[in-house]
Amino acid sequence: MTDMPPGVTASSEGFDDIVWNILGQTYTLKQQSEASMAWHAVFPDGTFVPPHVHPTQDELVYVLSGRYDLWLDGKDFVARAGDLVRMPKGLPHGIFNRSGETATSLFWVAPTRSLKTLFERIHNVPDPQQVVRIAAEHEVNFLPPPA
Repeated sequence: MTDMPPGVTASSEGFDDIVWNILGQTYTLKQQSEASMAWHAVFPDGTFVPPHVHPTQDELVYVLSGRYDLWLDGKDFVARAGDLVRMPKGLPHGIFNRSGETATSLFWVAPTRSLKTLFERIHNVPDPQQVVRIAAEHEVNFLPPPA
């Protein structure tokens, strides 16, 4: 038994018409159920998600265009179009677009937990510190900046 309805989410649309703007990035919801959630992400050049941990979710990113510089558990990686990034639960990670162009990707997490509620709460919130505080209430723990 699943709570995911059958159907197709068109390339130009969001599931239930949901699109979030989060600190300069655009996330278009593509699928959501209790078991998993997927969204199309647009990262303009210079945008990033600072190092953080999902203690209860595995996260994956399929790069569609552009390039991401990644920090995964203290090591640097690069992911380009066609690459799949694997970030198991509990692994500290950060995602940065330093490529000089817009990068796009398909993100998904499993299980969903409260990530959809987090995105709803931080949609159009301009203050990164407020985003970090709210994220901690939804099992996404940002790491302190390096000394």
